[in-house]
Amino acid sequence: MSNPESFIDEVTEEVRRDRLYALLRRWGWVAILAVILLVGGAAWTEWQRSQSEARAQAFGDALLAALTEPEPAARMEALAAIAPADAPQQAVLTLLTAAAELAGVETLDSPEAAAARARLVALAETPDLDSSYRQLALIKALLAGGTGEAAQDAILLEELAAPGAPYRPLALELQAIAALEAGDTATAITLLRLLTEDAEATEPLRRRARQLIVALGASPEPA
Repeated sequence: MSNPESFIDEVTEEVRRDRLYALLRRWGWVAILAVILLVGGAAWTEWQRSQSEARAQAFGDALLAALTEPEPAARMEALAAIAPADAPQQAVLTLLTAAAELAGVETLDSPEAAAARARLVALAETPDLDSSYRQLALIKALLAGGTGEAAQDAILLEELAAPGAPYRPLALELQAIAALEAGDTATAITLLRLLTEDAEATEPLRRRARQLIVALGASPEPA
């Protein structure tokens, strides 16, 4: 390569470097800011995640400590002292508090049982509550005696007994019991037969349904 060409290449390279330095001086702060934002965002996300995990751990530890209290009164007091950090924690706390209340009652007609049912129904009516919590609260309330309104209970059972609903087998059994109490044996038997064929029903639940069908003088299998 001749000297003139080498000189031109060196000048061209120098111009390129000058332009690069000029760009860096003008826009380098943008790159630095982008790096800071990226690193800062990652650090903030990690901090939030660790805080969330810490809150969940603290909530779980508090629940475990409360539920291991040997006396019902102490258990309820410990549960009442827990402060949930978000809506899901509040739902779990309400469900466990109601369960603790029901575990300590002698009959479902007691004021304590009524308070537990009211707590569960109120939870189910919470706006924007996840459907899994809503349905669990409702089935627990119905298993504990219902809302006190037969028509309202029937509507709730229709919802819970819909195909694909997570507590459909229990809802079918409660519907059958309600039909028996209303003197509608034929409907009760139909519902119990559905229960014996439900793939989601546990074997004890299916067995109980078959025994009740036989006790009603019918065959577990449709005619």
